[in-house]
Formats: sequence, C-alpha cells, structure tokens
Amino acid sequence: MRTDWKNLTVVITGASRGIGQYAAFEVAKRGGTPVLLARSGEKLQAVSEAIKKETGITPFTFKLDVTNEQEVERVFNEISDEAGPVDALINNAGFGIFESVEEGSLDNFRAMFDVNLYGAVACTKAVLPQMRKRRSGHIIFIASLAGKLATPKSSGYSATKHALLGFANSLRMELDHSGIHVSVVNPGPVRTDFFHTADSTGEYRKNVEKFMLDPEKVALRLVNLIEKPKREVNLPFWMGLGAKLYQLFPGLTEAVAGSQFKKK
Repeated sequence: MRTDWKNLTVVITGASRGIGQYAAFEVAKRGGTPVLLARSGEKLQAVSEAIKKETGITPFTFKLDVTNEQEVERVFNEISDEAGPVDALINNAGFGIFESVEEGSLDNFRAMFDVNLYGAVACTKAVLPQMRKRRSGHIIFIASLAGKLATPKSSGYSATKHALLGFANSLRMELDHSGIHVSVVNPGPVRTDFFHTADSTGEYRKNVEKFMLDPEKVALRLVNLIEKPKREVNLPFWMGLGAKLYQLFPGLTEAVAGSQFKKK
C-alpha cells in the first residue's frame, strides 16, 4: 500500500478530458505529479493550468498520438528525462463507435484497435524496462464491462476491450514477483463525451442516462488503486455481477436481459 505521494510520477493517456482529466486532478490533489498525454496540446495546456490553479502542482504535458509507435518511444524518453522515472501508468486513451457489423467499416474497427489496444500496449512496453530495473511500478488499464459482456452494435468496441483484458491478465502473470502491479478498471457507461463519437443518434445515451457513472467518482476509484493495488475493479458493482452471471449462463442472460442489450 502506498501512502506517500510526494515525488510520485503518474502518466495518464487521454488526459485532456473525461476520466483521464479527473484522474489527473485527483493525483495532484494527493500531492503526486501527473504527466498528461493526449493528441491536443491546447486542451492539455488548459487542463494543466486548471490543475495548477486548484492544487499548486504543475503537471507535465506532452502531445502524443498513442497509435504512433515512434512518437510513443520519443515522448516516453522525454518523460524520463524531464519528469523522472514513471511510478504509475494509467492507460486511459480510448474511444468507441457503436454500429452493426454489417454497416460498420473496417477502418473504424482498425482505428479502435489501434487506440484502445495497440496504443495501450505501446505505452506499457515503453515503461516496462524502467519499472523492471527499479522493481517497482503500477500499470492500470481502463477497459470496460463491454469487454466482458458484449451487446449489439458494440462488436468492435467490445472486441478491443476484451483483447485489452486478455493482455492485462497475461501481463500480470508475466510480472509475477517483479514488484510491478497490474490493475484493470471496467466501467459501465460513464457520463463523458465518449458518447458524442460512439452514439451519433443519442438514443443509447438517453436510454442509459439513469445508469451512467460520474467520471469524478470513477477517477477516484481509479487513483485509489495506486494506494491500494487490486487486480480488477468493476463499476458499478451490480453491473460487474451481471457480467459474471453472463459468463456463467450466457444463454439465460441473453434470454432474460436481451431487450436491455438492444438499446443502441
């Protein structure tokens, strides 16, 4: 368990908005130094200034497209030089597009895999050698309950998150006794602008509005993992139970809750 946040460096991808932004605020509130990564340098600067104003902590910011392997390598070298060793990496960058398999394009499938899976893999590989050497570190993946319980029109997105879960579970076993923790956070629907891209009709967001999670609360649970590492956190708890039920009784779950799954 970690209680001293002083000199703790936490890298967060997709930190310009949503869960990543709130996680950065939470890290700074506890006295840690957030390193903000995203494609928009302008948005990163705005978040950085807001964090400094509220907490007195000045985050590091680096413009990064996680799908560019060479850029990932360069930026993480710069992080090491400027911010020091990475104590925790939060792989948060990701997006989804809800569309049927027949209507969806292969380009959209590839783009989701490039960001949601390969981007996380690239960033993870960038910090592993250093963490191995120090025998210390924490890698956190923001996956999704959609990776455990797929629904219609989420085939591409669910596939990326299912793959991310598999990657994290394998990595955890590879790092056994290394001093490096691996955690996964699986949220259900979160009240962010994720749905502006994922759900162009607005229908799904309207149908699940009452179940949506507060991104600040998700970020709080996420950052708590750095203090007290856990293998996995499912949010909300009852949706996590639903995913477990589906794994045990898929046919029954689809028969009973099928209409709820089709609200996209």
